[in-house]
Amino acid sequence: QVQLVESGGGLVQAGGSLRLSCAASGRTFSRYTMAWFRQAPGKEREFVAAISRSGANTYYLDSVKGRFTISRDNAKNTVYLQMTSLKPEDTAVYYCAAGYDSGISYYTVARYDFWGQGTQVTVSS
Repeated sequence: QVQLVESGGGLVQAGGSLRLSCAASGRTFSRYTMAWFRQAPGKEREFVAAISRSGANTYYLDSVKGRFTISRDNAKNTVYLQMTSLKPEDTAVYYCAAGYDSGISYYTVARYDFWGQGTQVTVSS
């Protein structure tokens, strides 16, 4: 079992930047693939980015490639999402997720076993 707590959300103007953090409890953080998803009002939860257990491999939603960077610090039990060149369409609640290794695609909700409570990101035009 792991508990995830996101922070770093807020209101920013278009073109601005934010860095989200997700702190995990427990001593097994390095066993989990970590990911960020987002959910806008009236829409389904959407994959944003994922990072492998060691941090060697990363995966991104096409629309955030080149703007967002996912990273992790296993010594600090924390995963980050650096967001730059933010657009109004990035507005959503952002969720951190952790999952055991499985054959399920990184890009799907079902891949992940634990979720944070979410942090709001609002980008004004």
